[in-house]
Amino acid sequence: MRHQKKKKIGKGMDHRRKLLRTLASSLILYEKIETSYANARGAKSYVEKAITRAKENTLHNHRILLSLLSPMAVKKALEVVGPKYKERKGGYTRLTKLNNPKAGASKALLELVD
Repeated sequence: MRHQKKKKIGKGMDHRRKLLRTLASSLILYEKIETSYANARGAKSYVEKAITRAKENTLHNHRILLSLLSPMAVKKALEVVGPKYKERKGGYTRLTKLNNPKAGASKALLELVD
């Protein structure tokens, strides 16, 4: 059976979890972030799952979001972002590759869709 392979973004599991948490919190708070392409790809699915949880404001979802995001990002997700995407079934984020030949790693722009 073929299982999905995890994308290794950082050094270890703890570092990867912290990186995804900060990227996702920043994206929800500022609605647009610029980071490396690999980090943006990892954060995209993380944010999509968090926004799906934020669409329904229950105590259970609030506690799950607190384990995924920072407290300020959870507040904004439940009050602003969740109701904004209530009718949308998915695809809350847009990933755009930025071309910069001088940079070592390719950059990307990750933003919330209007």
